[in-house]
Amino acid sequence: MDLDGFDDGIEHFSSQPESSSAKPSALDAVRLIDAQWYTLVNRRGRWMDLIGDYAGSEPFIVDGEALLQLVLDDPLLALGRTNDISFQIVHAIYSLERALHNIYTRSNSFDIVFWHDTRFLTLRCGDESYVTASRALARSILFGHLQSLDVAVHTFHNTADPEWLSYQKRRKPMFVLTNDGGAMEGRTSNAYAERVLLQRVFIYTVLTQGVSVTLLKGAEYRDSKISSFVYEQRIDGNANARFPAKLWRAVQEALQSLEVQERSVREGTHAGPLETIEPLPAQELAVRLLQQCKRSNHHFIPEVLQLFVAHLLCVPHLDLKVRAQSAVRLPSTLSSHLVSAFLPSVFRFLERGASAATVDGRTFAALLDHVLRASDSSLPSLIDTQIAASVEELWRQNDLPRPNYVVFRHRFPPPVSTVRVQVAPEDLALSLLPFTHPIFDLELASSRLDAEEISDDDEAISHLEFNTPFSDSQHWHNHKRAILPAHLGGNDSVVQLTEWQRKRQLRSEQRFMSKLQWQAQTLTGAFGSHLQQLVIPSVGAGRKSNAAGATSEVRDLCSVVASKAIKSAMTAQRGKKDVLSSADKIRLAHQAQKQTKEDDSNTQWWKEQLNVLKEKTTQAKAVVIDHLMRNKRTREGWLAVEVRLFRIHLEFSRWLEDRDRESAAAHDRYSVTIMRMVKEVFELQDLFLKAVQKLATCLAALGFEEYIDPWADAATISKEDRALTFDFVKLVKSKSGRALYKWMKIAEDPIVWQLRLFGEYMDRSMDSQSDPRVSFKPDAWQRKVLDCLDRNESVLVAAPTSAGKTFISYYAMEKLLRSSDDDILVYVAPTKALVSQIAAEVYARFRKDLKSKACWAIHTRDYRVHNPQNCQILVTVPEMLAIMLLSPPLAKTWAPRIKRIILDEIHTIGQQDGGAVWEQIILLAPCPLIGLSATIGEPEKFNAWLASVQEARGFKHTFIHHPHRYSHLRKFTYLLQAKEKRVPFNNVTDHRNTGRMRFVHPISMLAFGARGLPPDFSLEASDCLSLYHAFKSCDDRLGFDTAVLNPTAFFASSKGIMLKQKDILRYETALTKEISTLVETTDSQDFDSALNSVIKIVSDPVLDKADQQYVPTHDEFYNNLITLVSDLHVSGDLPALLFCFDRKACELMTEHILVELEAAEEEWRETSPEWRRKVKQWNTWMSMAKERERQAERLKKLKKDDDAPDPSTERETSWEASFDPADPSPQFSFAGTSPAFSKADLEDEIQSIARFNSAPSWALKALRRGVGVHHSGMNKHYRTLVESLYRSGYLRVVIATGTLALGINAPTKTSIFCGDSPFLTALMYRQCAGRAGRRGFDLLGKVVFYGLPMDRCQRIVLSKLPSLGGNFPLTSTMVLRLFNLLQGSNNAPFAQDAIRSILRLPHISFISDIGRNQLLHHIRFSIDYLRRSGLLDAEGNPINLSGVAAHLYYTEPGNMALIALLRHGVIHRLCNRGNIISAQRELMILLCHLFCRRYLPKTYASATHLSAITRKSPSIVVLPPMSKDAHKVLLEHETQINRIFTGYAAAYVAQHAATLGEDDRLPFSGKALCPPTLAPKPHSPFLEHLRRTAIPFSVRSPFVATSGYGDTFGSITELASTSRSGLHLNEHAIPSMRKFTAIPGEDNDEFALNAYLYDFYTHGQTAALTTANGIRPGDVWYLLQDFTLTLKTIHAGLMQLLQSTAANAASHAAEGGGAEEMSEIDSGYGTLDPAEADPETEGAPAGAESYPRPVGVSNRDWKVFEVVNALTNEFDEKFRAMWA
Repeated sequence: MDLDGFDDGIEHFSSQPESSSAKPSALDAVRLIDAQWYTLVNRRGRWMDLIGDYAGSEPFIVDGEALLQLVLDDPLLALGRTNDISFQIVHAIYSLERALHNIYTRSNSFDIVFWHDTRFLTLRCGDESYVTASRALARSILFGHLQSLDVAVHTFHNTADPEWLSYQKRRKPMFVLTNDGGAMEGRTSNAYAERVLLQRVFIYTVLTQGVSVTLLKGAEYRDSKISSFVYEQRIDGNANARFPAKLWRAVQEALQSLEVQERSVREGTHAGPLETIEPLPAQELAVRLLQQCKRSNHHFIPEVLQLFVAHLLCVPHLDLKVRAQSAVRLPSTLSSHLVSAFLPSVFRFLERGASAATVDGRTFAALLDHVLRASDSSLPSLIDTQIAASVEELWRQNDLPRPNYVVFRHRFPPPVSTVRVQVAPEDLALSLLPFTHPIFDLELASSRLDAEEISDDDEAISHLEFNTPFSDSQHWHNHKRAILPAHLGGNDSVVQLTEWQRKRQLRSEQRFMSKLQWQAQTLTGAFGSHLQQLVIPSVGAGRKSNAAGATSEVRDLCSVVASKAIKSAMTAQRGKKDVLSSADKIRLAHQAQKQTKEDDSNTQWWKEQLNVLKEKTTQAKAVVIDHLMRNKRTREGWLAVEVRLFRIHLEFSRWLEDRDRESAAAHDRYSVTIMRMVKEVFELQDLFLKAVQKLATCLAALGFEEYIDPWADAATISKEDRALTFDFVKLVKSKSGRALYKWMKIAEDPIVWQLRLFGEYMDRSMDSQSDPRVSFKPDAWQRKVLDCLDRNESVLVAAPTSAGKTFISYYAMEKLLRSSDDDILVYVAPTKALVSQIAAEVYARFRKDLKSKACWAIHTRDYRVHNPQNCQILVTVPEMLAIMLLSPPLAKTWAPRIKRIILDEIHTIGQQDGGAVWEQIILLAPCPLIGLSATIGEPEKFNAWLASVQEARGFKHTFIHHPHRYSHLRKFTYLLQAKEKRVPFNNVTDHRNTGRMRFVHPISMLAFGARGLPPDFSLEASDCLSLYHAFKSCDDRLGFDTAVLNPTAFFASSKGIMLKQKDILRYETALTKEISTLVETTDSQDFDSALNSVIKIVSDPVLDKADQQYVPTHDEFYNNLITLVSDLHVSGDLPALLFCFDRKACELMTEHILVELEAAEEEWRETSPEWRRKVKQWNTWMSMAKERERQAERLKKLKKDDDAPDPSTERETSWEASFDPADPSPQFSFAGTSPAFSKADLEDEIQSIARFNSAPSWALKALRRGVGVHHSGMNKHYRTLVESLYRSGYLRVVIATGTLALGINAPTKTSIFCGDSPFLTALMYRQCAGRAGRRGFDLLGKVVFYGLPMDRCQRIVLSKLPSLGGNFPLTSTMVLRLFNLLQGSNNAPFAQDAIRSILRLPHISFISDIGRNQLLHHIRFSIDYLRRSGLLDAEGNPINLSGVAAHLYYTEPGNMALIALLRHGVIHRLCNRGNIISAQRELMILLCHLFCRRYLPKTYASATHLSAITRKSPSIVVLPPMSKDAHKVLLEHETQINRIFTGYAAAYVAQHAATLGEDDRLPFSGKALCPPTLAPKPHSPFLEHLRRTAIPFSVRSPFVATSGYGDTFGSITELASTSRSGLHLNEHAIPSMRKFTAIPGEDNDEFALNAYLYDFYTHGQTAALTTANGIRPGDVWYLLQDFTLTLKTIHAGLMQLLQSTAANAASHAAEGGGAEEMSEIDSGYGTLDPAEADPETEGAPAGAESYPRPVGVSNRDWKVFEVVNALTNEFDEKFRAMWA
C-alpha cells in the first residue's frame, strides 16, 4: 500500500518493454519483470539496520543458496575457476562459518532455508561443466557442514511446497536474507538470464506471500548491526495476475532449460533436493569413487585417477599450514583434460561423502606436478609408503589398469615454471614512527612496539602543510565565533547592533519567550494538574538571609534528605499538641472562626445550588453537579463529601427512572458508576457519620454488604456529624434494612464482578507511602530512586510509559538548583521536539535569579536559547553534548562543573544512527548518570556495562526495573474488508458508530503462532476472567487443575476488600504461567490443540469470520479515515494520535480528513435552511453596525448611573458578535474547547505562522477543525503550536510520525497505528502505544490498528525488544579528537579521565571477545596513520588539517579521504584550472563521492532504466566517476593504510604469538576442521615437498591461506575479513578508501552511487530528486542539510587554517581573528534549520560573503578556499531557496 504517494509520477519514467513474440526469451522476461516491478521495488527499498531498527528479536531466514553464493563467489576463493583445478573447500567452509558468525553474533533468531528450485545461481548452470560440477560438489559439502552446526537448516522444493507454506505459518519469518541475481547489464548469456529470471520470480513470490526480502550480498556488518536494503512484503493472493501469461511460460521454460543443462553436466542423472550425507573416511571414499569410475562409460587416465585417489588418502594427514600452496602451472593438455573430462565426473561421484578432510585441489595439483618432475617411477618412492600400499591394494581389488608414470611424464611434460608467476610485492608492513605522549604512553605501555625514524618512502607533501598546531577554539561551522564566551576567555566580542537590529532581536526573543510561556501553560504534572512554578533562591543570596528563611530551609532539607531521623523528628513535633502557647491558642481560635465562617458560606452556597436544580431533570442535574465538582470550593471539607453524595443520589435516581433499568447492560453501567463514586467518597478525608450511613445503604443495595465494615473501618470519619441538606434516595427498608430493589443486587460473586467490570478503577499503587520529598505518594520503586539520587548515585530506571518516571528528572534538577549556583545538570533528549518540551517544562517548574547566568538553556545543532555554557540546567541533544565534552576549552572550565547527566530515552544508544554518540557521552561523563527508558530489551545486560563504567569512575550505580504500566492498554483492530461499501460521511454530530473497531483479546494474539510471551505481556482484570472461563471450558484437555484458578478461590483471602492492581498482577502471573506452558508445548499448526481452543473462545467471533489478512487499498485507506475518526469521536475515544511512519503520508492523511470535512460542510451549507437563515440574520446584524454604534453613543451620553452596565459590553454578548461564517461549523470539526486560550489567541498564532509561510495553508485550516500533523519536517513553531493545542484539549486528532513517541508530553486516550512500515518495530510500537493511557489522564488506554493485517498486529504486540548492542568507539578520527582534547586543555584532569574511560570501558569489549589489548593496538596504529597523514606530530599535537578532519568526524572515512586529496594537491590542481564554474562542478562531484553517499541497487541503476529516466528528468541519477587524479591518490592512500594496519596486525601477532596459539578453529562452530588423523610421515617425499613450497603467513587465516595467500592483503576489507583469529580487526574503524576507489559494476560492488546531491546542485529541483533519484520527499531536506553542514565545516576549517598561518596566535587573538566579529545571537554550531527558524529574523538567506585574504597565503591555497567558498554559498543558496 503506497501511502506516501512515492510511486506517483514514476510510471512515466519506467521503460515498458513488450516483446512482440508470444514466446519471449529469458532476457526479455527479465527486462519485463524489472521494468514493471523490480525496479520500482528497488526504488522503494530502504537501507536499514536489519536487527536493531527492523526485526528486533523476530525470526528471519537466511537463504541457504544465497549464503553459498556469497561464499563461492568470493574472488579470493580458489574453487570453480575456469582452467584452474583448485578446489579449496577448507577456505569455503571458513568463509561460510565467518558469514554465519557475522549474522549470529548480531542475532541468533534465524533459520537457514534451501529452496531446491533456486539452486541454479549457486551451481551456475549453463557455464562450463567444470565450474558447475565444482560448485555442485562444494554445495553438497557446505550443506553437509551446515547440517553439523548448531543452527536450524530446512529444505523445501520451492515456494509452492506445502511444507514451506506450513513452515512459514508456523515460524512467521520477518524477512528472507537472499540475493537478487544481479543486474543484466552487459550480460548476453541466455543461461545467466534464465538464472536471474528464476531468482527475480522467487523474490516476487516470497514478497507476495507476506515475507519481506533483504539483500545478503552487499550487506554491511558494523558493530552490532547488519544493514542492507529492505524490500517490504505485500500479500497478494493472485500474484500471477500482475504479469502476462507469456512471462510465466518463460519462467517455466527457463526452469526446464536449466534442469536440462544441469543433467548434461551430471551425465543424465537427476539432481534431487539436498540431503544430509555423512562424510566418509578417505579409504571408504576412495573405494566408492573407484567403483563409480568402473561403472561409468568414461575412460580415465590411470595415472591421473590413481594420483587423485592418492591425494584423497594424503589430505587427512596434512595440517592447514602445509595445505597453503600456490597455484601450480600444469601442462596445458593435462589441465584441459582435468577440467573438461576428469574432474566434472569425479566431482559428481564425490558428492556423496567428500569433505574438507579428503579433497584439496591444490594438494592434488601439487602431487601431479611432483610426480611429473620426479625421476622415480614407483608410487611408494613418490609418496608415503603406507599410502602407496593402500592405493595399490585398491587398484588390485578393482582390477583397474596399472598406471605407467614414465609414459605419463612423457605424455605430459611439465612446464619450465611450476608456479604461476606472481609479482612478489614488497614487504607491505610499515614499522611505527616515533611517538610519545605522557597520557597515552601510560595507557599503551602493555602494547609498546619498536618505532623507526620517518622512512624514505614517506612522500614529502607541501599542500596546506604548515606544521601549524590546531587550536580547537572556534565554532565548527563559523570560524569567526569562539567556543568560549568572553567571560571564560573567548576571543570574540559582540558587535554593536544598530537600533533596528537590536529591536528586531528583542522582538524575536520576546516572541520566543511568549510562545515558551504559552507552551509551559499547557504542560501538566504527573496527575494532570497544571505546573506551579517554584521560585528557588540563589544559594549565595540564601546564605545572607538568616531567620527569615528558616522555614524554607526546613522544607528544602526535607526535599533533599528523607532520613528516618528527620521523619521521626517531624512526627514527634506533630505529636506535641497538648502543650500550646498563648500564640498557638490565639492562632487556633482564629482558624476555628475562619472555618465556621467558611462553613456558613458553603452551606448557603450549596442550598442555593440545590434550589437552582429543583426544576431540572435528573440528567441535567447530574451534568451541573459534574461541573460543580470541578469547582475549587467542592474539592475538600464536608462540602466535597455532600456534593459527591448528592451525585450518587442522582445516579440512583437515573437508574430508577431508566426504562431498561433491570437489563444486564443497564445494571453493569449503573453499578460500576455508583461503586466508583462510593469508593471515591470513602477515600475522602472529611467523612461524617451520616454520609457513611448513606454509603452503607448504597453498598447494601448493590449486594456488597460484606464490604461495609472494612470500608468504614478504613475511612477517616470526623467526630462531628452533620445532617444532609437533601433527601437521599431510599434504597433499603427502614425496619429490616433489606434492599428495596432486588434487581439492583449483583448476580455474581463480588470478586467476579470486580474482575469483569471494575478492573480499570482498581487501586493502581504499588506499596505507595507519603514522602516529604515529593508532593505525591510514591510507589516503593520511586522511593528507591529518590534514595539513590539523595546519595548522589548513578541510576538506570527501566519502567514502562505511564509508570511514573517523569518526576525523577525534576527532582534531580531541584536538588541541584537548591544546592549550588555553579553546578550544572545536563538533560539529554534524543529529538529536538523533546528538547523544546523539556525546556518549557523546566521554565514552568523553576525560577531562579542568577544575575549574569540563566537558570536553563537549550542547545541543539540548529539553534540555542540562552548561553549553554552559562546556565545550570542545559537541555540538549546527544550530538551537542558529545561535542562539548570533547571540546578542549570546555574541558578546563565547563565540564568539571557538571554534577549530573540525565539520559532520557537511553535505549536510543542501540539505534543505527547516533548510537555511538550516546556511548561516548556515557564514557566521557564526569558525574553520576540517570538513565531513563521504557523500552530497553534485556535491560540487565545493558545495565551490567553501565554499572561497570560508572563504578570505574567512582560512582555507585543502581538498577531499578519496574515492569508494570500504571494503566492498561486495550487493543483493537479497525476492521475493513474487500469491496465493503463506503460509509457516507454527513457530519460529526449525527455520525453513528460503524462497529468496525473490534476488541482484540491479548490471548487471541497467540493465534499468530507465538514462540513465547514477551516480558511485557499483560492482561487486564476482565482478560483474566475471560481466560479463566476459557480454561474452564477446556478443562478436560488441559494438563493442570483449573480449580485453583477459580477467582473466588484464588482471592478467598480478599473477601470484603476491594481488589487492587497488585492482586490482579498475582492472578495474571498464575494464568500466564499456564499459557506459557501451553505455548511451549503446542504445535501452532495443530488447530485442534487445547491452546487453539482457548484462543478461539476468547476471540471476537466477528473477527474470526472476517478476512483478517486483508489490507485496504490506497483509496480505501484514505477514504475510511474520516469514518475511523468519527467512530472514535462518537465512542468518546478522542483525543487520538494517529501514527504513520512516513512524513508525506502523514500530510496526505491530514489533507484527506480536511477535504472530507470541508466538502461535507459545503454541501450542508448549500442545502441547509437553518444555515441560510442564520447567515441572513447575521448579515442583517452586520448591516446595522453603524446604527448600533450611534445608539451606543446616545446611551453613553444619557448614562447617569455609574453602576449601570456599559451598552457596548451588552452588545458583545449577542451570538452574532462571535459568529463568523468563515469559521468551521461545529458539526464539521473535531476541535474541543479549551480554557487555556481564546479563539483570538488561536487566530493570532495561525496568522503569525501564515505570515511567514512557515506551514502550508491546508495545515492551518486543519488546525481550526481540531486536526494537526506533527513530524520533524514541519516548522518548529507549527509543531510547538500543535503540541500545545493538543495538550490543552483543542486539537483532538493529531497525525504524527515517531516524533511524538519519544517522551513528548502528549497524553492521549487512543493511539492508532495507520498502515504498515518497516519502521513500525517492536520498540516503536511500545513507544507510540505508550502515549495512550498516561498516568493522571486516563484509567485505560486504547490501541487501534488501522490498515494492517492481523498477523502483523500480532507480531508487533508479541515481539520482544532487541537487546542493546555496542559500538566500536575508536575510529582514527576519534583518536585524533582525544589528542585534541588533551592538547587543547593542557591535559586537564577531566580530559585524562575521559581518555582512560574510552580506552578501558567501551561497550563492545563488555559484550564481545574484543579485549583491551586489541583496542590499544588499534589506537597505536591509528596514531601512526594520523602521523603519516600529517595530522599529528611526534608529541601528539594535532596539526595542519586536523581541524577539518576532527570536525567531520561523523563522515569517516570521507574526512580522511578529503585530507589525503588536499595534502596531495588534487584539489589544488582541480581548483587552479582557471574556470571557477568548472572547478566548482568537479569539486562537487568529488565531494559527493566522499560525503553523504546514498546507494542505488544495480537493477535500478541499469543503463536501460537510467536512459528511460534521464530522458524525462534533469537528474543524471548515477554519480559520474571521480577524476583519475583523485582516484589514483586515493588508491595510493589505501595502499598506505593497508601497509600501516597490516603492520599493526603483524606486530600484534608477533608480540602475542604465545597467547594467540594455533589458529585451527572455525569461527562459528569452534571446530578444528582438519586435524591430522595420523602422525606425519618423516620420510614422505611428497610431504617434504609440500612443506618446502607452503606459503609462509602469520596474519592471514590458515583456512584462507589454502587458496594461496600469504600476508599480502589487497585491501582493508580483505585484511579484516581474512586475518587470523584473535586479531578482531574492525573494518569500519579503519579509514579505508575502498568504497571510494571501487568502480561501480566492478570490484564486486553491488550498488551504484546516487547523484542526488550533484543533481540538486545542478538543477535545484526537489521533485526530480524524488521521482528520478528515488529520494523520499520527507528525507530530501535532511539529506541536503547534512551536506550543507559538511560544506560549512570544510569552509570554516580551511579558513581557520589559512588564518592561523598568517598571524601569530597572540596577535590573532588581539586583533579579534582578523575578521568581522559575529553577534552572540549566532550559536556557531549549526546551520539554520527552517523547521526551527524564527522567520522574522532568520528567514532570509545569508548570501555570499567575501573574506579578506590573510597575509602570506599562496595563490594556489587561496584559490582552493575561493572555490570552496563559492561552492558552499551556491549550494546553501539553493538549499535555502528550497524552503524559503
